[in-house]
Amino acid sequence: MGRRNEECLNSDTGRRLDGRRANQLRNVSAKTGILSQADGSAYIEIGNTKVLAAVYGPRECRLRSQAVHDRAIINVEFTQATFSQTVRRQARKFDRKNMEIALQIRDTFEAVVQTSTYARSQIDIYLTIMQSDGGQVQACINAATLALINAGVAMRDYVVATTVGVLHDTPVLDLNWEEESAHKASAITLATLPRSGNVVLMQMEQRLHMDKLEAAMRLAQDGCEQMHALLDEVVRKELRSLAHKVGEREAIVRGA
Repeated sequence: MGRRNEECLNSDTGRRLDGRRANQLRNVSAKTGILSQADGSAYIEIGNTKVLAAVYGPRECRLRSQAVHDRAIINVEFTQATFSQTVRRQARKFDRKNMEIALQIRDTFEAVVQTSTYARSQIDIYLTIMQSDGGQVQACINAATLALINAGVAMRDYVVATTVGVLHDTPVLDLNWEEESAHKASAITLATLPRSGNVVLMQMEQRLHMDKLEAAMRLAQDGCEQMHALLDEVVRKELRSLAHKVGEREAIVRGA
């Protein structure tokens, strides 16, 4: 394991295999409103991990028995395209791992979406991994945040997420698949609310020594701040584009 860690992080230069420093995110690009039939949608690329998110609702519950009189319910469906991973596996409708991820994401957004605004309704979030290269959960959370904003769903704040791990005794931000495989035991996924700094999700599948946890958490929180700045710029860019289109239409109407 130690040998694989050294291969992923050069102790002399402090650079990783992809050229990033320990505190650097992968390249992030995102766009909202790409699915016309959904109430809100987003596509995000974090390095080579690519996620498509679609939001339907708030809308009437399909089953009246599921309706809650004072709030909306949130449903999350997480799937992976058969071509998304280097090692392909047979797709199963009720994949246990996928269901666990969906529940984690649902619980994360139930703490942030103002569900009391949408009594007796449901909000459906569909997340599809188009290509996987590490950090699936963080990519899905960030994509879902953009899609919910695009749908106009009321939320207390953005939800932003990133991963952190320890390679060669050094905390590193935003692990790719090779880094996760080299040291999966230390991988942490953290989701926070930027304005308050509150943590809404902390996922760690294996143990991490307490001596390394504090530094790893600081780096993860810094990564969430970086991610928030990137997502906020995507939202503001889309709003500027929308305002420009509305202005053009109003000018056309006035000139008619």
